[in-house]
Amino acid sequence: MAEAVQAQQVVDQLGVIADAFTEIGDRVNEASVGSTYQAIVDVALLRVPGAAASSITRVNHATFQTVAASSEMALQADQIQYELGTGPCIDAIVDRTTYRPRDLTTDRRWPEYGRRVAALGVRSMLSYRMDIGPGLLGGLNVYSDRVDAFDDAAAAIGLLLATHGAIAASAVAHRTHAEQLEHALASNRKIGMAIGILMATHKVTDKQAFDLLRIASQNTNRKLRHVAADVIEVGTLDVVSPLRDI
Repeated sequence: MAEAVQAQQVVDQLGVIADAFTEIGDRVNEASVGSTYQAIVDVALLRVPGAAASSITRVNHATFQTVAASSEMALQADQIQYELGTGPCIDAIVDRTTYRPRDLTTDRRWPEYGRRVAALGVRSMLSYRMDIGPGLLGGLNVYSDRVDAFDDAAAAIGLLLATHGAIAASAVAHRTHAEQLEHALASNRKIGMAIGILMATHKVTDKQAFDLLRIASQNTNRKLRHVAADVIEVGTLDVVSPLRDI
């Protein structure tokens, strides 16, 4: 039942999520990779309910570093993880998963980290692994000053932004988004039909609808054409697989 409610909440917010994707796209259209990271951080702070700060960690030759942050609090919270060699972000990257510690002061997985970030005012967080490109890994962190600040819908929105943000960062150097959309429309009629349905249902543009299809494909581990076929059949989109209680 909870998963069904979560799924409906995300479906209800597809238009908002698509707007967030567009906001990232507008900010990075002529941007460098570094400013792309900052754009993702800024959008996550605005769009993930409960967020008080956000940052992106990148792995470079087995070294973790913050490449974008919304505040000094986020920078310091990241740095504590790097000093300890463990924490929700580092472990999310290494374990290829998402972590959602609901109260860092009592979470037994990271007791020292929780004690130290509590002094900064951090009480709960979301951490996502980001596959930025071949051999390049990162993580999106969303911090809150409240206990259990992130419900399932907020966690799902963060996951979509992390996935889309990784694609956006990877695409900056290659500028492939428009070419991908044009090819998809030309090569697969079902994808074109699904884009049209999403545009009409959620009042989004063709590029936004294509982004939603791509994110759904990646997050549910299904081929784009199969996701499109489902949209044609049921008229909406399942953008996330069920979230574990993490």
